[in-house]
Amino acid sequence: MKKTNKKKLEEFIRVDHAGERGAIKIYEGQLLALKTFKKDPELLKLVEEMREHEQEHSDFFENEIRERNIKPTKFLPLWDLLGVGLGFGSTILGKKAAMLCTASVEEVIDKHYQSQIDQLQDDEKKLREKIKKFRADELEHKDIAYEHGATKKGLYSVMDKIIKTGSKIAINISEKI
Repeated sequence: MKKTNKKKLEEFIRVDHAGERGAIKIYEGQLLALKTFKKDPELLKLVEEMREHEQEHSDFFENEIRERNIKPTKFLPLWDLLGVGLGFGSTILGKKAAMLCTASVEEVIDKHYQSQIDQLQDDEKKLREKIKKFRADELEHKDIAYEHGATKKGLYSVMDKIIKTGSKIAINISEKI
């Protein structure tokens, strides 16, 4: 039986832990904006529901970090701050921007998770199945975001590129450090 490379496996778990925690922080920033400046009860409920999915994902990777004795990324405090800022800032710009933030991040995560699924060997069936489930949840979030106003038209295309670039940079750093 072919085994998953240990170093690769640690990178997968470290970056997924950081990413799911980052998603929670983005939603927390959005919720902060929605509870203080942008009153939109429908969007508030939607964001709270998506945050719950992310909490399930984060809890799983938090447990994996502990059980496998993997060091989390040293950048967690920075990612927390940037996540809250991104969520808050995108929501202050309006519903379309808030939903685009979700869609853009989820599009990067879709490819990221698929790459991991393709690389995990049979010795990591449980992890591969969890990542498949989480990927499906993320794709659902992306679809919800587009159903609720996300767009890449006009200046939103610039925002999309910035968010995706930032997400990819955070992934690359979190895998290694």
